[in-house]
Amino acid sequence: MLTFVLWLLLLVFCWPVALLALVLYPLVWLLLLPFRLVGLAVEGVFELLRGIILLPARVLRGRPVA
Repeated sequence: MLTFVLWLLLLVFCWPVALLALVLYPLVWLLLLPFRLVGLAVEGVFELLRGIILLPARVLRGRPVA
């Protein structure tokens, strides 16, 4: 909601910049989407490695694996 109010203020005070931001926002989002997907994949790999490395310690302590 705050973002929308700020955009409306920008529209009132400097409408060309507000319209440019309105047009460029989806393009920037599309450009950044592959980086988000790579970040999710890397995070998944790190969690998998963490689970593999910490599994013996969990089994030795008697904690449930799940």
